[in-house]
Amino acid sequence: MKKVYSLLFVTLLILVLTACGKPGASEQSSAPEPEASEETTEETSNEVAELEPEEGAELIFWSPGDTELEWVEYVAEKFNEKYGVPVTTEDVSHTDAPGKLQTDGPAGLGGDVFTGAHDHVGNMDAAGLIYENYYTDEYTERFMEGAITGVSAISDGEYKTFGYPLAIETVGLFYNQDLLDEMGFEPAETMEELIEQSKEFMEANPGSYGFMIEPGNFYLLHGFVGANGGYVFGDNNTDPSDIGLNNDGGLKAAELMTQIRDEILPLKKEDITGDVISSHFNEGKLLYQISGPWALRGHHEAGVNFGVTTMPTVENGEVPTTFSGIKALFVNAYSDYPRAATLLAHFATSDEMLEKRYEITGQLPPTFALLDSDTLKEDVYNLAFLDQAQHSVSMPNIPEMQNVWGAMEVAYTSIWNDKSDPQVELDKGVQQIKDAIGSQTE
Repeated sequence: MKKVYSLLFVTLLILVLTACGKPGASEQSSAPEPEASEETTEETSNEVAELEPEEGAELIFWSPGDTELEWVEYVAEKFNEKYGVPVTTEDVSHTDAPGKLQTDGPAGLGGDVFTGAHDHVGNMDAAGLIYENYYTDEYTERFMEGAITGVSAISDGEYKTFGYPLAIETVGLFYNQDLLDEMGFEPAETMEELIEQSKEFMEANPGSYGFMIEPGNFYLLHGFVGANGGYVFGDNNTDPSDIGLNNDGGLKAAELMTQIRDEILPLKKEDITGDVISSHFNEGKLLYQISGPWALRGHHEAGVNFGVTTMPTVENGEVPTTFSGIKALFVNAYSDYPRAATLLAHFATSDEMLEKRYEITGQLPPTFALLDSDTLKEDVYNLAFLDQAQHSVSMPNIPEMQNVWGAMEVAYTSIWNDKSDPQVELDKGVQQIKDAIGSQTE
C-alpha cells in the first residue's frame, strides 16, 4: 500500500503513547510498528502503513470453544498460509479471557489475540491489557456504529477504539404468524399499531395477550428510552457525570410503559417474567413479544409459526435504539509479536473471514458489507436482528454501568406496580445511580 510519512508518524506516535506507562509497554511488547519501504513515501488520504509480522513470530489465539474455536482454527490455517506465521489455538471463554490475561500476561503466557466481550473494554484498557485498533479509520467505515462504540472507550482523555468486532447481538419484535393471519393483521410497524392490534386480539381471544414485556428489565426498556432522546451516560456513554435517564426522553419512555400497562397488559411485574412470556408465546396465547436470538431455538422446538422484525417505531417515528452486545478480538499488550498479532486480528475480521464465521457459528457479523450477503439473507430471523442492530447502541462498557440496572429496575417497578409518578421515580433512580458512583470514587 502507498502511504504518507506524516500520517504514519501520527499513527505510530498515538500507539506508542498509548502503550507508555502500562504493564504491556516494554521492549518486548512495543506498539505495532510497520516495516519501512519505498511505498510509504507516496501519498494516500485514508490508509495506514501495512504491517509486516516480526521475524520468527509465533502466536497464540484464545477463543471460546465449540463452533467459535472451529472457526478460529480455520482462520489460523489461512493466516499461516498467507503470512507464514504459525498460530496455536486455545479454548478460553470470552468472559474469562480478561482475568486470565491479567494473570498470565506478565509471564508471557497469554493469548496474543483473544476474544472478549465489549463491556470489559474500559477495565482492560485501564489495566493496560490491550492495544488500540491500528486500523480505526477503516473499521469505523466498515462496521456498524454500535459495534465501534462498543469496543471504544475514553483513554488518557481521548476517545479510542480498541477491539476488532466479531459479532453483534440485540433484540427484535417476535410475532406469531398464525395469530396475525387469523386476525388479518400485518406485523405492526408502530407502537400505536401494536397497541391497537393487541386490543382487538385480546377482545377476540379472552385469556390471551397482544403484547408482553418485562416491565423492570432495563435491557429491554432501553430501546424506548433511546428512541425518545434519553440516554444512559453522555458523550457516547463514556461520561458518568451526565445521566440522561430522567430527561424528557426518559419520561416519554416511562409514559409509554404506563400506556401499555393501562391498555393491554394489566398484570403485576412479578407475573410477567421471561418464562411466563415464553410460555404464552409457545402456547399461542401471545401475539407479540420482544426477545433476542437466544429465544429462537425454544420457539422452533415448540412448533410456533413465528417471525421476527425490527422494533416498531415510537410516537416520534424513531426506531427504538435497543441495547446490543459485541464480541470482539483484542490484541494483548504483553504480546512479544504485536505486529503479527495485529495482522491476525485484522485478517480474522475481514469480511471474508466474518462471513465464514457466520456460516460456522451463526453469530451475526456487524459489517455493512455483509448486510447484502446471500448467506445471511437465507436466514430471515437473523437478518431481522441484523437490521435492528443498525438501530442499536452498545451497552455502556464503563464500570459505572453496574449501578444502572438495579436503580432502573426499582424505578420502573414502582411506576408499573404502584402507578407512581414517572418523573419522581426516574429522578429517584438517577439520584441512586449518582450516589452509588460517588461512593465508589471516594
